[in-house]
Amino acid sequence: MLLDLSLPARDGLVVLVALRAQSIRVPVIVITARDRIEDRVTGLDAGADDYVVKPFAFAELLARMRSLLRRGRSSETELTTVGSLTIDVIARRVRRSGTPIELTTKEFELLEYIARHQGEVVSRETLVREVWKEASRSGPLDNVIDVYIGRLRRKMEVDGLPPIIHTIRGVGYTLREGDA
Repeated sequence: MLLDLSLPARDGLVVLVALRAQSIRVPVIVITARDRIEDRVTGLDAGADDYVVKPFAFAELLARMRSLLRRGRSSETELTTVGSLTIDVIARRVRRSGTPIELTTKEFELLEYIARHQGEVVSRETLVREVWKEASRSGPLDNVIDVYIGRLRRKMEVDGLPPIIHTIRGVGYTLREGDA
């Protein structure tokens, strides 16, 4: 997020503090004319990931954005929870109601992707592109996705818990605890 501190309706610093108070961990680069050291320290302490003073070179701003993206996701977002399912991305561990679930590398990548998009329906096209890293969907990949989803469903059925991976016919898959 590029956040100008001189917003028309409110101070950008208030927006930043509100984002962080809600545990929203999107990377934030503050852009502002406020150039005093105290301003920079306040912005960074409020949760900014970087602080750029106007005027700035556009090429430098782009380089700072690329740098933030290279750092990857913040460690605070590396634990994803959906109902009784917990995914620890760093340790690559999955638990459902505290019970460890062993997954293959591709099963983990598939589950992690769907979990990061919980509440959304993830299409097969998206899974082909984002998980299998293929440019286009083909019939054989549809079968592969079906097999992996089936395996994940079986592995997620721990101690009679309700289904967590749901098929939305003709659209894709979604992750939520309970009946479809």
